[in-house]
Amino acid sequence: MPERPPTSHEQRAGASWDASYVGGPAPWDIDRPQPAFARLAEEGAFTGAVLDAGCGTGEHALLLAARGLSVLGVDVAPTAIALAREKAAARGLDAEFQVRDALHLEGAFDTVLDCGLFHTFDAAERRAYVASLAAVTRGRLFVLCFGEADVPHPVPEAELRAAFTDGWHIASLVPDVIITRFAPAGVPAWLATIERSIG
Repeated sequence: MPERPPTSHEQRAGASWDASYVGGPAPWDIDRPQPAFARLAEEGAFTGAVLDAGCGTGEHALLLAARGLSVLGVDVAPTAIALAREKAAARGLDAEFQVRDALHLEGAFDTVLDCGLFHTFDAAERRAYVASLAAVTRGRLFVLCFGEADVPHPVPEAELRAAFTDGWHIASLVPDVIITRFAPAGVPAWLATIERSIG
């Protein structure tokens, strides 16, 4: 992957995303899918070719691969991608993982999922990220992000809605939770179902 400038999160943290995965699990790496995405998978919400943007160590991509879907997981952290590939091999699952920048996505996908990536970006990065998503999303996008809670990256409902206007339709935006290692009972979150509305 070409050299990229550090994101706003990396600048605030004083460390790269990759450093989060070195020496032990990242705070958001819970070794299982988030309940919200497990429910969606059970309901058959993911169809066709699937992209997991900011996949981390791959639990959501592997969940969907186990259901027979074609899945690509991408992340800027090489250590996370290496761990995801190890999990796929150990579980005998056919999921692809690549080191890529979510601000510069490529390809075409029927379903895209974002677990905890959107909320890490500042306003300018969000605009670039949404444009990147628009370039590759043919159908639906599911976003699970922090809500208006006492967390490093809270997202007011209005900000989430405003990010997905031109070329998008928010079909559903409901309160949910994100499980983390520092909040095993869950942090208040938004679960958004967003559809491309071209033309």
